[in-house]
Amino acid sequence: MAYAGHQFGSWAGQLGDGRAICLGEVTTEAEQRWEVQLKGAGLTPFSRFADGYAVLRSSIREYLCSEAMFHLGVPTTRALSLVGSSRRVQRETEETGAVVCRLAPTWVRFGNFELFLSRGDIPNLRLLADWVIAHHFPHLAAHPTKYSAWLTEVTHRTAKTIAKWQSVGFCHGVLNTDNMSILGLTLDYGPFQFMDAYDPQYVCNHSDHTGRYAFDAQPGVGLWNVAKLASAVSPLVVDEENGDKSRAEDKLKEVLQSYAGKFHEEYMSLMTKKLGLMSPRPEDVETLVKPLLAHLATLQADYTHFFRSLSTGFTLAQSDSKPPLSEPLEEWYNAYRTRLLSELDSQAQDVLVKADMDRMQRMKAANPKYILRNHLAQQVIDKAEKGDYGDLEAYFKVLQRPFEDGSAEEGTKFAGSVPSWAKGLKCSCSS
Repeated sequence: MAYAGHQFGSWAGQLGDGRAICLGEVTTEAEQRWEVQLKGAGLTPFSRFADGYAVLRSSIREYLCSEAMFHLGVPTTRALSLVGSSRRVQRETEETGAVVCRLAPTWVRFGNFELFLSRGDIPNLRLLADWVIAHHFPHLAAHPTKYSAWLTEVTHRTAKTIAKWQSVGFCHGVLNTDNMSILGLTLDYGPFQFMDAYDPQYVCNHSDHTGRYAFDAQPGVGLWNVAKLASAVSPLVVDEENGDKSRAEDKLKEVLQSYAGKFHEEYMSLMTKKLGLMSPRPEDVETLVKPLLAHLATLQADYTHFFRSLSTGFTLAQSDSKPPLSEPLEEWYNAYRTRLLSELDSQAQDVLVKADMDRMQRMKAANPKYILRNHLAQQVIDKAEKGDYGDLEAYFKVLQRPFEDGSAEEGTKFAGSVPSWAKGLKCSCSS
């Protein structure tokens, strides 16, 4: 299905169909719909000027990352299979081809709605919205203002998904409106990256020269994109407000204004879980989360390693116990420790010992040991291009259980320190 969209903040018109071939839709016994696609199998009706193929490099990255995100608890499309090809595909250089079979309840994007609006095709705009609501938001089908209610839910899903990205240190890299799912799924795995050293201004896409899609810009870009979807469906909202444009505009503003609150609520919940807090308080983000992130940025600390090591790096039962922190973090740690103790009814030794065990368990369940690292993915790709898929299979297995400790060998191979040569390694949109 063709779509249009805004790319890097500018209207780009009709863009294609993601060179995806739809094989059909299946429904599970639990009434879960899955639309099955092939990506990279050749020309599609809207392939534009390209060949419709995909290379092994980008296909491996999508295959690994979509499953890694699922097991991290982040809404995402899924990968069913990865098949290599003998075909050589011309990109910047000649590369090995591949095809990914991928799944999603629906692949409808913000850009599908933008395409119909750009053509002034309101009947098909309405038809698409009605189909999406009937099949994927059936609880809204009888709502008196179903289009604005649906837009509200899409807005909130988008905010919550991006909050999850921020909590795991995920940079998408190409947050164009055509890469935004109406289900709030992470869509289009291109030059993405999980951050190594924490850097709020980090840009993972080396084609993003202005830093539009930098890590800390993602929440704001999410809102900007939702606003474009709101513009695309505004004729439908005007109709359900009986043609009152002023009332429709107020309704759309109200929907968009709810984004920030939903993002903050989800982000606060996720980050306080990473810190092992049982009862989040409104002030925790300002007093604990933001100061900690500022220190991590200054120290260029590894985001994933820090939170995982914090999970087991100290105990409340021993008053002199503390994780191996650099001096700037000691004041923060004292405030953090005091905050943890404030949640306990007693500071008796047996209470503290149990509290430590429970907290460590909570934190390990919220802070992954294994993420998809750019340099490890590249090493897997290099071997796969030579016909060796052993590391691909091994990495795939640990990414399916990111919160488990795994074996000593797995920890050394897939959760070790990032080598100096790999720091700052970035990808382009080429696929």
